Amino acid sequence: MFASPTSAATVTHALSPLAADEFEDIVLLGVPFWGWQIALAAVGVLALVLLARSIWNPTQKSLRVWALGNIAVNAGIAVTGATVRVTSSGLGCSEWPQCTPDSFVPIDTGHAAFNAAIEFGNRTLTFLVLAVGVITLIAVARMIPRRRDLFVMAAIIPFGVMGQAVVGGITVWSNLHPAAVATHFLLSMVMVFITVALYVRLQEPEGKPQLAAGPMLHAVSIGLVVVGFLLLVAGTVVTGTGPHGGDAAAPRWDLDLPAITRVHSVLAWLTLLGSVMATAIAFRGGASRIVRTSSAALLVLVLLQGVLGYTQDALELPEALVVLHVLGSALTWIAIARLYFATTRLVPGGDKPGEETGTEPGDEPGAELTSAADRGGERSSAEPSAGSAESGPAETSPGR
Repeated sequence: MFASPTSAATVTHALSPLAADEFEDIVLLGVPFWGWQIALAAVGVLALVLLARSIWNPTQKSLRVWALGNIAVNAGIAVTGATVRVTSSGLGCSEWPQCTPDSFVPIDTGHAAFNAAIEFGNRTLTFLVLAVGVITLIAVARMIPRRRDLFVMAAIIPFGVMGQAVVGGITVWSNLHPAAVATHFLLSMVMVFITVALYVRLQEPEGKPQLAAGPMLHAVSIGLVVVGFLLLVAGTVVTGTGPHGGDAAAPRWDLDLPAITRVHSVLAWLTLLGSVMATAIAFRGGASRIVRTSSAALLVLVLLQGVLGYTQDALELPEALVVLHVLGSALTWIAIARLYFATTRLVPGGDKPGEETGTEPGDEPGAELTSAADRGGERSSAEPSAGSAESGPAETSPGR
């Protein structure tokens, strides 16, 4: 099932004394490069904490910003993971959670300092991703009124990030086994889907999901989620069979690469077909603005991703295009998720099940989430209009 990993002799040759200078630590201003990476990660986390001063009294705007940040960092770390892979830096730190058996930082790793720096840098980014998730969870927990559905989604994110770190460790322990690499990437995409759900549902009131588009368009959006995820799975199989294993000694799947690539291509064409159908139905059927925008954005991304995919295949998978293709995969998956969630909306109790709603985000009572301080300031200057988010049961003291 697997191609034999590179022989020990080949690896020894790759680590020959001729390249010994590459193994020395990169030093800037007398500080090893890994020291700068740790400092940068620490500054990033501190900056997030300072920016998060408003989490104790969150507003809809601040919550949406943090939710959007979760989408960005969870998709971004998947892209940096691809950078680790195409630069053969996957075992730049050969242990986990330590970098080497004797050190948490990359010292005497047996790999080029460049490779160790890339792998260690990707690991430190995990702390930034975790910080964004924890901050968002605290902010959602402080929402007024409280939303159990949003809290559950927000709680999944930091625990998911920690789970991703464990899967990353398994990936290292298995010497970059393609199954572990694939699982690592696919779990990132699952996390991206959840973060998109949180971002969208933060703009809606608590309630039950109702159709916000026609049944046909909703069905197409579900199909795109299924086909889109299968497309991601096929992409990881292509990766596990192709040349970019993350390290010269990494095992590969002994599969027919052209055949696997054709399966991946067929799924891509199905995704394009679904995107064309969704866009046509949305524009011809008079769907809401957000549905039309989401479907059109997805169509454009799928087209660009297809062009990029065929280009990198024709050029025999150059590293830069592989990373761009992974970025395109993440953006396409985000667009698929956004379209799916645009075809349904949470509606307060009382609406008939399955009834299509034609409202835009922010139209429903309770959609606007503000802090207690914001509401107090608004009441002191003007009386809220009937049916606004500041009137009725939502206007309660934080009690915290």
